Amino acid sequence: MSRQLMFVLRRVLLTIPMLFVMSIVVFLIIRLVPGDPVRTMLGFRATDANVAELRHQLGLDQSLFSQYARWLGDLLHGNLGTDIVSHASLADLLMQRLPVTFELTGLSMLLAVLIGVPLGVWAATGGRWIKRLTEGFVVFGISIPDFWLGIMLVLVFAGTLMILPPSGYVPFARDPLANLRYMSLPVLTLAIGEAAYILRTTRSAVTSVMGRPFVTFLRAKGISPRRIVFGHVLRNAGPPIVTVIGIQVGVLLGGAIIVETLFALPGVGRLVVTGVNQRNYPTVQVGVLAIATIFIIVSLVTDLIVGWLDPRVADGAGT
Repeated sequence: MSRQLMFVLRRVLLTIPMLFVMSIVVFLIIRLVPGDPVRTMLGFRATDANVAELRHQLGLDQSLFSQYARWLGDLLHGNLGTDIVSHASLADLLMQRLPVTFELTGLSMLLAVLIGVPLGVWAATGGRWIKRLTEGFVVFGISIPDFWLGIMLVLVFAGTLMILPPSGYVPFARDPLANLRYMSLPVLTLAIGEAAYILRTTRSAVTSVMGRPFVTFLRAKGISPRRIVFGHVLRNAGPPIVTVIGIQVGVLLGGAIIVETLFALPGVGRLVVTGVNQRNYPTVQVGVLAIATIFIIVSLVTDLIVGWLDPRVADGAGT
């Protein structure tokens, strides 16, 4: 069996215990949230008998181990449970909310890559004023909180210029143009910070590769700088850039919770925030579990791409 195939199998198998540990952490953390979900559902005028009866119906009077075993068993059978406030199926709620979160994070990462990678190459190969200009963008993007940037964008583009809506959502299938108008400010809010991280990593990786002997050899052969950069340097600089993009997807999913709430987008992040406010622990559990699972899968795909770009990673993992 080749080292590459061994690397893929080992990395896939490692994902299973990671998912198991993550499910335990999510289950326990949600139960540390202050407040009684049964009291929240019934109201504070409910009698102790009513509270005890509903707690028994929900299985909350059982031990944590029994609750976790039953919850995990239901998950493995595809039963995500029921929202204890709206009594809606959590599987249906996730199916309604996930496309919005996927669209937000996907468009944000696409825009961040389109900004960060070219600017990173420009910073690594350009003159002094270009380096200073891009460094200013990096400092701005990394230091500005998403919620502050989002509020400023709303004030400028929705309040002053009145060219974009401040909040809301229209499905792409219903009206593509309106969908893009509503998604513009949330996507820009998330993409600026991520573009700064990608720019910094690309600049560092390209600068490192440009100093290698093979680049000097290509220059001596008279190959144009553009062909050297885009034909040879970027391929060798790819692994750290792909790695930081994979990591930043997780950051985007975390930032989506704030941005979806700020711009009233009906995604998984807003579902989690609403669930926390209502002490609706089944919904919060499933929402956090979905976000964490997506991050673990993205990390797996990122590692496989890095192993494909740089076979030394797969060789190193096998030793």
